[in-house]
This record gives sequence, structure tokens and C-alpha cells, in this order.
Amino acid sequence: MTITDYALPVSVDPTAAQDDLLSFAVMVGDAKVVALGASARTARELSLFSHRILRFLVEHKGFRSLALEGDDVASVYLDDYVRSGLGDPREVLAGARSFWRTEEILETVRWLRAYNERHPHDPVRIAHPPRPMSTSGDLERQLADNTIAWQERTGHKVVYWGGLAHTAISSPSTTAGGHLRERYGSDFVSVGLTFHHGDVLFPVPAPPADFAEAAFEQVDLDAFYLVPPSDSLARKTRVIGPLPEPDHHLSGGSLHEWFDVVFHVREATPVRLLLP
Repeated sequence: MTITDYALPVSVDPTAAQDDLLSFAVMVGDAKVVALGASARTARELSLFSHRILRFLVEHKGFRSLALEGDDVASVYLDDYVRSGLGDPREVLAGARSFWRTEEILETVRWLRAYNERHPHDPVRIAHPPRPMSTSGDLERQLADNTIAWQERTGHKVVYWGGLAHTAISSPSTTAGGHLRERYGSDFVSVGLTFHHGDVLFPVPAPPADFAEAAFEQVDLDAFYLVPPSDSLARKTRVIGPLPEPDHHLSGGSLHEWFDVVFHVREATPVRLLLP
């Protein structure tokens, strides 16, 4: 079988009919934590994937918390907003980490508030630890432990929205995804969000031939998802930060080892930054 045989077409539009995600529901199963790891935080389509998957998991799989990676203080205020409508989410996000200051995340937060208005007795929360995360120590362990503590305290199924370098499964456990797999086993699902080329506030060319994203060009679809085949070759996959880092990537493994599911879009465009 080729990679094309595994690929399932999917829309990036969060408002689209959800029939194309029914196979994804089977992949998720009874998971307690689903991590969405984007290879670039500033790719609009990857944010739309995250929003769409979140909606699906909330509406069809009973997920009731969203953990936004990277800003514990902002999460407290966003949780107040989605639960009660108090505060201004645009103002909160404008003061948050740079990769949160986007219209795409604002639209996601506002959707959560609208959902809670329709379901006041079964609301969705924004996860946050009891105290801001320390800047010292093992960041990956802290990210995982905060998610585990929230999940155990609330009993909620949790969607973790973060970066691919943190959510990828590692063995031994050196990433948040590795720690979460160690804690939850098959009740943790790691979803990788990737793209082939485009503009993510700076141009990103087509990847070298030994990257997984290059192999995905065999698929004649603009957007798709798949379970990485177990016989996939060891490859690299991009990890793109807020600045161009063409040599930054995961290596030494395979997509099958790092992710349970991969959502991929051929061409990425920039997120829409929140204006002052």
C-alpha cells in the first residue's frame, strides 16, 4: 500500500459538516486526552484544524476541557469568560503569548462561550493549573503534569492545543506527549498537524525529500488525515517556530512512533494577528 491508500479527505473549515471526521472518532476511541500539535503555530490552516477537531470532540466525544499550551495566567481569565461571559477575550489574548494573539484562537474561544450558553449545565472549561507554571525544571514534565492534574481533578476529557515538538510521543519520555502516553497509554491520542509549503508570516518552501511532508505530496488532496502506517520509514518532520528555522525538525523516529493520527494540508497561509 502507498501513503495515498491511507489518506482520508478532510475540510479545514470548523463550520463544515462533520461526516468526514467519523473515521477520526474511531481513532480517538475512549481517549481521555487528545493532543493537537501544530508544526507551525502561525499557520492559519493548522489553527483551523485544531478548532474543527475541538468542536467535533466536544460535540460528539464528550470532551469538556481545552488546555491551551503556553500561558497559564491568560487561561484563568479565558476560563472565566467561557463559563460566565465575564471579561473581554480579545483583551486577554492581546496580552498573552505571541502565538495566542490570533483571530483564529479568539474565534475558538468565542465558540466555546456560545456552546456554554447553549449548554449551561454541561459547560466546557479552559484548563489552568492552580498556580502559574515555574520557569525552572523540566518544561515537558510540567506541561504533562498540569494536564494530568486538571484531568484528574475535573474528570474531564481534555483537548490539548499546542506545538508539535511538545505533543509528539517520545520513548523514553522526553516530551509532554511522551509523559502523557506513559500516564494514559492508549487513552492518550497524539495528533500531528503538518503542511507542505506556504506562508506562515514568513515563506516556507517545499521540504527536502527526506521529510515526511515531502512524501505526502503523493496524495492528490489539498487536506487529509491518516493513521501513519507502521512500516513508514524513519523520516524527519518540520518544527517551525515564530522565526524561520529551516533546520529545526524531529528526527530519529517515524510518524508512526510520534503520532497516532496526522492531519496535513498542502499549502499554509498566515494566521490573522489580533490588531491593537
